[in-house]
Amino acid sequence: MNISLGLENASYKYIHGVLNKFVLPFDEYKEISLVCGRNDRAAVQLLVYSEQEMLVCVNEDAAFYERGPIDIVRVDVDVPGLKKGSITANLIGLVEDDDRQLKSDIILKQPFIHVEGRRVQPIWIEVEIDQDVEPGRYLPQISVLGHRMFEDESLIRKLTFEIQVMNTTLSDAKDYSFNLDLWQHNSNIARKYDLALWSNEHFDLMEHYISSLADLGQKALTVIVSEIPWSGQFSSYDRIDPANLFEYNIVKVNKLENGEWSFDFEALNRYVELGMKYGINQEIEVFGLINIWVLEDAGFGGVIEDYKDAVRIRYWDERNQVYKYMRRRKDLETYVRALEHNFITKGWINKVRVIADEPSDIELFTIRLNELKKMAPSFKYKAAINHSSFIEQEIEGILDYVPILNCIAGEFEKIKSLKNNINGKMTYYVCCGPELPNTFIRSHLLESRLIPWLAFYMNMDGFLRWNYTVWPNDPLRKISYHYPIYPAGDTNFVYPGKDGKPMLTLRYKLLQKGIRDYEIIHKYLNQGGDREKIEQLMRKVFLWKSIDELHPNARKTREELFSLEDKDYEDIISEILTEIVQGGPL
Repeated sequence: MNISLGLENASYKYIHGVLNKFVLPFDEYKEISLVCGRNDRAAVQLLVYSEQEMLVCVNEDAAFYERGPIDIVRVDVDVPGLKKGSITANLIGLVEDDDRQLKSDIILKQPFIHVEGRRVQPIWIEVEIDQDVEPGRYLPQISVLGHRMFEDESLIRKLTFEIQVMNTTLSDAKDYSFNLDLWQHNSNIARKYDLALWSNEHFDLMEHYISSLADLGQKALTVIVSEIPWSGQFSSYDRIDPANLFEYNIVKVNKLENGEWSFDFEALNRYVELGMKYGINQEIEVFGLINIWVLEDAGFGGVIEDYKDAVRIRYWDERNQVYKYMRRRKDLETYVRALEHNFITKGWINKVRVIADEPSDIELFTIRLNELKKMAPSFKYKAAINHSSFIEQEIEGILDYVPILNCIAGEFEKIKSLKNNINGKMTYYVCCGPELPNTFIRSHLLESRLIPWLAFYMNMDGFLRWNYTVWPNDPLRKISYHYPIYPAGDTNFVYPGKDGKPMLTLRYKLLQKGIRDYEIIHKYLNQGGDREKIEQLMRKVFLWKSIDELHPNARKTREELFSLEDKDYEDIISEILTEIVQGGPL
């Protein structure tokens, strides 16, 4: 049995494609040392390689290959000094990118996998550091064993890496200061599992996804209160491989036989309460009331004849026993007022942000906003924007702004000045652009980690992204959708698991690590640390001379903009953790 093994950093991305030479594609004897606090985690990747096909297993179950005898490799993990279960091993699944190469992305739940010859099988090894762990040095033990058929197992090799646990306890995710806002597309979750919208079974599954968001420190809950506000994400224009990406109203609307309106907010309130149960309680983002995406040529226009936005409210007409859409402005006004009243009654109105996604026409947007303000005076607003002129207008009612990274990079001093004048938060976002940094399948995984670092450096309050579960029709077979408009991975951070729970990704894990880094930095600053010294340390990973080099027009490469060496990031965090423990300046 000729099996090669090695360790790699968490940000390693294996690519199986057009340039796999006849040499071992990794260092068998790489040494890795990580520094953590308590209530923290540390991860590496184990790489397994053979010239022959093999079965790789990560639990203790018996396993045979259905086509006959082949090498069977089993991975066993333990951390002396930590309680059993503190360390886990998960197979990493490869997905097809837009360039048709296979790349590491999914953290799988299955116990074993068949691996063809000359293909690396990465394994995610993660150690959870509890709050009560004693500070000190720990050496996780990774034992790799092998056999064929009914042979006794024999040890192939034992590998280890170092974790240095510092004497400081990190915050729980629910207490993070980083404002993370990943939009939730819950209709898509129901679709992938063939469940009725807003049924008990749907809520059971949504709870698993909410829990995974809470583990990142998510701050906002997404509620959609009209029909298909994004008009299907341009899928109707895709003549190659369209996908069902419609998101539907969480509110049930009925017109009674006497002509009165009835609004059922049970599902909406249940979802908000579910999120709050997991500590996601800072913000309720309301979609579908302003700046509806319109594709007139594809039939996705407005239905309310005397209104300047394409809000679509579907209702059940009890008298005629058919579904209809609201056609009159005064009916929409009744609905919006009832929605406002529900939020007031529940005590949530100060958390509500009615959000506009990339409004382009300031004059038209202002008209729409003023109409809504008349209907529901207590609503506050948030806008994801791609140019600073929206902020300069100082439009009454908008508290929070989310400029795209390109906008900040191109107008950094102006944005910095404008941020001082707003009453709410300012975060930033990336979507199908810019190319760098981003969280696509083709992106370097360290880009996911540095996104929160960049928020700190730009003095933004956090990060927003439109994706979490915007899967195309068969995401486990093909995650690429609407390329080249949406690069593969633009639509998701997790995949739908067979058990009804999300399968996390390496991109999720590196974003999680970056947010953890951000919280360590803030812990240091709250202890009296020097922000300027932190910014100086960050120059080791941010390689540009001026932040405008982040703008696509600068045509800078990934290597020119960011460090792609894990050690640079680890050294900075190690130094900060050391100063936190010692209680002194850097």
